[in-house]
Amino acid sequence: MKPTLEAFLKDVLDGLSARPRTLPCKYLYDAKGSALFEEICQTEDYYVTRADLALHESHIGEFSAIVGPGAHIIEFGSGAGIKTRKLLAGLEQPRAYTPIEISVAALAESARELETAFPEIEICPLRADYTRPIDAESLRLEPPASRRVVYFPGSTISNFEHDEARAFLERMRFIAGPDGGILIGVDLLKPADRLLRAYDDAEGVTARFNLNLLERLANELGAELESDSFVHEARFNTDFNRIEMHLVARRPTRISLGGQHFDFAAGDSIHTENSHKYSVRDFRELAATAGLESLRVWKDPQGLFSMHWLQSSQPQGAGGASTGVLRSKST
Repeated sequence: MKPTLEAFLKDVLDGLSARPRTLPCKYLYDAKGSALFEEICQTEDYYVTRADLALHESHIGEFSAIVGPGAHIIEFGSGAGIKTRKLLAGLEQPRAYTPIEISVAALAESARELETAFPEIEICPLRADYTRPIDAESLRLEPPASRRVVYFPGSTISNFEHDEARAFLERMRFIAGPDGGILIGVDLLKPADRLLRAYDDAEGVTARFNLNLLERLANELGAELESDSFVHEARFNTDFNRIEMHLVARRPTRISLGGQHFDFAAGDSIHTENSHKYSVRDFRELAATAGLESLRVWKDPQGLFSMHWLQSSQPQGAGGASTGVLRSKST
């Protein structure tokens, strides 16, 4: 078995053996899952992508003013999408742009497209898992840029538990440095019914996205299961202000995998993803625990989504990020 499949199998066995049962959300995003997520973004009920884009369109001039000229933009993800293009086109003579992506194909395609679209900007792709250690030297430019700006649009920060989010923000702080900044998207807390519609759309795309994980277990790991025994369910957890996605057994059933058997009673679930929602105050408080100060906040015209401009509130080396390595992570 290939190492990637071995890791997949181990994670699944560990998750199904745990109580409550869980599966890592990163496994939702195989080729089919990624395509389904793109389809989710086009549904009427899923507001996040439209709101994020509307925010960029409304405030790109203010982003440019706060970033300033000659900046090195570092994006966690392969970039080349509409938001990345709008940002780079709106900034004042950016020094360079570095997309960080683990997929060789995605990184190469992103770099190629942006080199064509922005020949005046130095494109410096970096193949790495931005959730794991990154050598600071790999981001060095000669001559140096005026400042580093970590760009993290979308709502991926919502997928982290609060302790994980704090540690992730600390690593961003280290990359940006004492004079740099972080431009990060944060989905806002809103009425539960609006959130539930977004994660259980009327067209059923999110349900297919979640259930695709069971198909992966069967097709890639050889699991024996009855996929029609499970249904997708979105829940709003008021204790943690988060949407949870679950695969819920609608009748007694079993998943057999790796020589182990996992029995489910009707109503038992597998927890597959979280999406935390924040008020502006709550996210500012979270950022503060990571040594960051939220100096500006922008919202889209409907007030559904936000972006924060964060800067270090403590000397470089304070807290957990004191070495030359970024220390250690999906809608």
